[in-house]
Formats: sequence, C-alpha cells, structure tokens
Amino acid sequence: MGNRNGRSTRRDFLKSAALGTAAVSLSPIRGSGLAKSESGGSDSFKLKYAPGLGMFEAHAGKAPADQLKFIADQGFAAWFDNGLMGRPAAEQETLARESARLGLTIGPFVVYADFKVKSFVTRDVAVRDMLAGRFKTAVETSRRTGCKWALAVPGRFDESLDWDYQTANVVENLKAFAGLCEPSGLIIVLEPLNPKDHPGLFLTKMAQTYQICRAVKSPSVKILDDMYHQQITEGNIIPNIDACWDEIAAFHVGDSPGRKEPGTGEMNYRNIFKHIHGKGYQGVLCLEHGKSKAGIEGEKTLLEAYRFADNF
Repeated sequence: MGNRNGRSTRRDFLKSAALGTAAVSLSPIRGSGLAKSESGGSDSFKLKYAPGLGMFEAHAGKAPADQLKFIADQGFAAWFDNGLMGRPAAEQETLARESARLGLTIGPFVVYADFKVKSFVTRDVAVRDMLAGRFKTAVETSRRTGCKWALAVPGRFDESLDWDYQTANVVENLKAFAGLCEPSGLIIVLEPLNPKDHPGLFLTKMAQTYQICRAVKSPSVKILDDMYHQQITEGNIIPNIDACWDEIAAFHVGDSPGRKEPGTGEMNYRNIFKHIHGKGYQGVLCLEHGKSKAGIEGEKTLLEAYRFADNF
C-alpha cells in the first residue's frame, strides 16, 4: 500500500515542518498542568489516536498523570493501557479521574490473551469458568474506569478437533461471556493476529472474526482490527474495513514491516485514516507499536508521523 511517491512526499513534508509547527507543538510540558482544552486544541487530530502509557516518557516522565497531560496537550483525544485490568483498583480510579478531567477516552484493555492455551475452542467447563472469571473482572474494571472495550484473543486452535466444531465452541463461549458484559455495556473486542508472528492461534482473519460476531449476535462482541497484523495475514486493509464495518469497534495501528509508527513501512496510513474518518468513525485507534528512534527524537518523529498521516 505504500509507494515511492508517498515516501518522498512525507520526506518533503518533514523537512518543511520539522522547524515549524511540529517544533512548536513538541515543547515539553512536564509539570505545566495544562489540559487539552486549556491549550486551545489547535493541533487536535481528526481521529481518536490513542497512545499507550509509556509512549512519551522521554517528554513527560514516568508518572502516568504527567503522561496523560502530555498526551492531551499534543492534541490526542484518547489513550490505552493493555495492562489496565491488572492495575490496583485505586490506581485504575485515579487514572480514570485524570482521564476524565482531560477529556480523554480510554481505549481497550486486555481481558485475555494467552497464546499457549486451547481456551475458547474447547467445551472444557473449568476453562469456561476461568474465562468467565476474567470477564467478571473486566466488567469491574470497566465500571471503575469508564473504559467500554475489553480485548480478547481466543487462544490456540486444537489440531485434534475439526475446525467447524472449534468455531461452534468459540461462538457458544462468547455468547456466555457476552451475557456477563451486556448489562454494563462492556464490549468484547476480538483481535485476529497474524500467524507469522504468532503461529498456532485460532483467530487470524477479518472474515473469520466477522463470521463469529454475526453468529454470536450480541452488541457486546465486536472486532478489533489490528491493521499491522492484517497487513501481514491478508492485506486488503480498506476493503476488509468496509466488509466488516458494522462489526468493528476498535483499531490498532502499526506499520508493516517493523511494527513502528506510520511511514516506516509499506502501509499508506494517510489514505487508511482518511477512509476511516470518511466513514464517520468515532472510536479509538490505539498506537500499539514501537518507535523507529529512541528517546526524545523518537517521540518527536512519532508525533510528526501522526500529524502527517492525519493531514488529509
């Protein structure tokens, strides 16, 4: 999806912008206490890109509250933490209060992602009880934080069981877990992962995930489209977004190859973001990727990349 002209355009843009608006917007704010609404919001993004906690430590320091302030001051409207469910309840509540004060949406947290276990594909009562316990904890996490999405990876496939039986088991398990989540409005977002990085997993493709969501028929079971994974698995990022649109509840961003910020690989994220924005998407796009450079420079480069990709 990337092309030579696109990369050249991005280089030209960065040369002209690096000493201009980007430099102004990247001034450190540690200790300033400024919220997004107080800083004018002139550099706000068109979409709800959600940096992860820790992504801007070089600018903001290690304190989560300072990181959230920096995220808001840079024009972001969301953030995420895969490990949010594992934080102490008091810390969850503190992060939620600061997030609300800054007007930030909290993106999906992980409720279950064990890549070694045959879990959702089985009828094992003990496994279902274990998973049910995880989703009950996720409901409590959602209640404390206001986050409405819990990410689930359905585990490994079973080589000894016909694939259609496994699919039926996944559907039936998800119906049970959806019943736990529906009263609170918590949405389980299923993430298909690529088989190159994570061989042996049951869920790998968008169409497969769409089929499962349609079979479960619950507002609490939707798709998380990790575009890095799907570029590796099957490509066709925009056509698959369109085909699965009514079941997509969240996105993960990462360029391929390398899983770094947009502009470091072959994906044309500027066109992808334009397409998603044109469809009226109001949800989050988690920045679940690394940085091509370390330290302050890496954080500046990441911000420049998103300002460029969002400039459509």
